[in-house]
Amino acid sequence: MYNVKQIIGAMSSLVLCSSAAMADTCAELEKQGLTYDSVKSTIASVVSLNNGGLGFPMWLTLVDGWGTVCSVVNSLSSSQDASADIWLGSRNISAQKANAANAFSTGELAISTANLYSATQPSGSLYGLQASNPIDPALSYAGNPFKFGTKIDPMKGKRIGGINVFGGGLALYNSSKRKIGAIGVSGDTSCTDHVVAWKVRESLAGGNFSVKNVPNGISPGKNDAMIQDIIKDNGIGNQASLSGFGHPTCPYNPGADVSAGSIYGPAQ
Repeated sequence: MYNVKQIIGAMSSLVLCSSAAMADTCAELEKQGLTYDSVKSTIASVVSLNNGGLGFPMWLTLVDGWGTVCSVVNSLSSSQDASADIWLGSRNISAQKANAANAFSTGELAISTANLYSATQPSGSLYGLQASNPIDPALSYAGNPFKFGTKIDPMKGKRIGGINVFGGGLALYNSSKRKIGAIGVSGDTSCTDHVVAWKVRESLAGGNFSVKNVPNGISPGKNDAMIQDIIKDNGIGNQASLSGFGHPTCPYNPGADVSAGSIYGPAQ
């Protein structure tokens, strides 16, 4: 039989192991192939494609399942800099999108930030959600700006919060359909942000986190694709989403030829 000391020792070891496993989830994502270098090369490759929109460079933030920032990358070349060649404000927006997609997706239902648009408008079913988890500016704006987008971006390791309710944020799921984190993309139109995020997710770690792993969603495809079903209501100028979770179309809206199945709507 085990004595009391053995039982206490075993319990202590279990607690320590559990704590270690839960405390360093960014490290676990790295083990699954979501390293800074792999994420940066993936978004650079995707941004080089035709994704609709304006063709602008992009920011991407990766968070773990607790919303901790693991990586902040952009698609700039080595001859460009973040103060002049990309929307600087999109760095924070990408982090908010990642946090929102992670915070409101579960192992039962994935919700992209695109699908939060109509629901959070006045009279929408989730009105007010956009103000529920404000970003912490003391964390998101802290640090040396010359490190923005590098392996030592000042947001790395922080839980900055934030909610964003237009396209560009998607949860990540492994092959067991378990949510492990999320990505947020920003830097172009919100529709193109969503398309780029979708294509990045399809490509990360050889496709290990693609849409086939998404357990369920509110789009017609039962996933987290953008729904473009906003119409004019009764001809008086009010916008209404047929599903209640629609997203507006955007300038140079991505068509079916470039959206890779990430958008459901009349033009697709």
